[in-house]
Amino acid sequence: MPSYTAPTKDIQFILHNVLNVSRADIPGYGELDAEFTGAVLEEAGKLASEVLLPLNTVGDTEGCTLESGVVRTPTGFKAAFDQMREGGWTALDLPEAYGGQNMPYLLGTAVGEMFSGANQAFTMYQGLTHGAASAILAHGTDAQKTTYLPKMFSCEWTGTMNLTEPHCGTDLGLMRTKAEPQDDGSHAITGQKIFISSGEHDMADNIIHLVLAKIPGGPDGIKGVSLFIVPKFLVNEDDSLGDRNGVTCSKIEKKMGIHGNATCVMDYDGATGWLLGEEHKGMRAMFTMMNEARIGVGMQGLAQAEIAYQNALEYAKDRLQGRAVTGAENPDGPADPLIVHPDIRRSLMDQKSFVEGGRAFLLWSALLIDRSHRGGDEAAEGLISLMTPVVKGFLTDQGYDMTVLAQQVYGGHGYIEETGMSQYTRDARIAMIYEGANGVQALDLVGRKLAQDSGKHILAFFDMVKNFCKDNADADGMAEFVEPLKAASKDLQAAGMFFMQNGVENPNAALAGSYDFMHLFGHVCLGLMWARMAKAAQTALDDGTGDAAFHETKLMTARFYMQRRLPATGMHLARIQSGPETVMGLSADQF
Repeated sequence: MPSYTAPTKDIQFILHNVLNVSRADIPGYGELDAEFTGAVLEEAGKLASEVLLPLNTVGDTEGCTLESGVVRTPTGFKAAFDQMREGGWTALDLPEAYGGQNMPYLLGTAVGEMFSGANQAFTMYQGLTHGAASAILAHGTDAQKTTYLPKMFSCEWTGTMNLTEPHCGTDLGLMRTKAEPQDDGSHAITGQKIFISSGEHDMADNIIHLVLAKIPGGPDGIKGVSLFIVPKFLVNEDDSLGDRNGVTCSKIEKKMGIHGNATCVMDYDGATGWLLGEEHKGMRAMFTMMNEARIGVGMQGLAQAEIAYQNALEYAKDRLQGRAVTGAENPDGPADPLIVHPDIRRSLMDQKSFVEGGRAFLLWSALLIDRSHRGGDEAAEGLISLMTPVVKGFLTDQGYDMTVLAQQVYGGHGYIEETGMSQYTRDARIAMIYEGANGVQALDLVGRKLAQDSGKHILAFFDMVKNFCKDNADADGMAEFVEPLKAASKDLQAAGMFFMQNGVENPNAALAGSYDFMHLFGHVCLGLMWARMAKAAQTALDDGTGDAAFHETKLMTARFYMQRRLPATGMHLARIQSGPETVMGLSADQF
C-alpha cells in the first residue's frame, strides 16, 4: 500500500525561513510563530496519513454508487468526514462570525495540500463547500449568510458550483438553464448541469448548490447570467430542513480518476432558488468561487506530485536492479538499488525540485491573498490576479508530468494497480481540465491579465525579481542562483515584448504563444522561489541554526533547478518568437 508523510518540515521552512510569516505586516500573521504552525501542521498531518490515506485506495476501487437518486460514498468516507468536522478542519481559515477559526488562508492552504495529497477525492467535498461558502460570504445578503454559512462552515451542509451544461463548458453564454421569477421573490430554476463535483452524496444533511442560470428577458450571452442559491432541501424560517427541492442527481459519471468523489449530472425541475448577488452579474459572484478554486486546483496538482514522489523515492531506494556504472554500491546484494542510476536520479530530482519549488510558489501566492483580503493591499490583489492562471495551469501541468515520472520509476510495476501509482496519475489528470482548462488559463493570462491596469502588475513582478537579483548580486554563494534567475526573467520580458509588438496587429501572434508563456512564467516564478530558498538555507548554514543537512540539501536542489529546469525558459521563448504561422498555417480540412 502506498505511504504518505506530511511534508511539515518543508512547509515550516517555507513559512518561517523564506516567507518570515510571523514578521509579515498582515493582520493575524503575528500569531503564526513556529510553535503554533507546527502544532497545527502536525495534527493535520496525522489526520492525513492515518485517516485519509487508508481511504484513498478504497475510494479509487469502490467509487460512488447511485441508488434511487442518492449517492453512496465509499466505505469509511462518512466516518472520516465526521472526524474532519469534529476537528474544526472544514472552516480553519473562515470567519469566526459564522463558526470559523479565522486563521489565515495561508495556513488553510498548507493544511489543504496535506489533505489533498493523502486523498484528493475525499478532500474535494469540503473544498467545494469552502468555495461556495466564500461566494455567499462575499455576495450574499445578511439573511443568506445567517441561514447558510454556519452549517456550511461546519460541513453539516456541503456546497457545489454548477456551471457546465451538456452543450457548453467554457462558453457559458450559451447556457440554457432558466430562472423564472416568482411572486415571493424566489426563482424557479429549470435545466441540466453536468460534471458537478460532490453534487449528491450521503455525508451531509443538505447540499447548497450555487447555480448559474438566465432570467428571461435579460441580456444575451454571458451578460445575462445570474447566480442562484438552490438547496437540496428547502430551509424553514427556524433553520430546520423542509421539503425536498426540485433538484435531483440523474447520473454519476464514470471517470478516469477521483473515483471517490461523486461527479454528477444534476437536473433542476422548477427548483426554488434565490438570487445571490445582483441580477445578470452571476459571473462576478461565481468568479469569487472559481478564483479560489483555481488556487486550490493548483494545490491538487502539487499534492499529487508530492505523494507520487514520496513513493517513487522509497521504491528507488528499495528496488534492486543492475549495478552502478562506477562500481557496485551494494556489493553484498545481488544488485544495487535503482537510486544509484543517473537517469533515476534525474527523474527524482525533477520531481523533488518541482514539488519543493511549487510548494513555495503556492504558499507565497496564498500569502498574497491574505495580504489582499486581510490587509486591503491593492498591489497584492493585482499580483495574485495575475498569478492565478499560472498557479492553476503551471502547477497542474507540471504536477501531472511528475506523477508520470514517479510512475516510470516503478517500471512495469507502476502500471499495475496494486502499487497505487497509476491512481496519482489518473487523479492528477483532471486538475489540468476543471476550473478552466489550462489552455483557457493561458489565454486568460496573455489576453487579459498581462494588460490589466496598464500592465502594472507584470511590471511589479519584474521589479520584484530585479530587486532580488540586485540585492543579492554580491552576497556570498548567491551568484549561481541570481544569474540564472536574471536570465530567465529576461526571457519572460522578451516574450512580453514580442506580444506587445505583434499582438495588436495579429492577435494570433500572442495567443499561439500563450501556453508557452504560461509555462515560461511558471518557471520564472519557481526560479524566484528557489533563489529565495537558497538564500534562506545559506543564511541558516552561516548562522549555524537548524538542520544543516536539510539546508545543504536545499542548496543542492536549488542548483539542480537553476541548471536543469530553469533553462526551459529559452525553449519557450523561442517557440513564442517563432510566431503563429506554423500553428495557424493549415486549413481545417488539412488536418
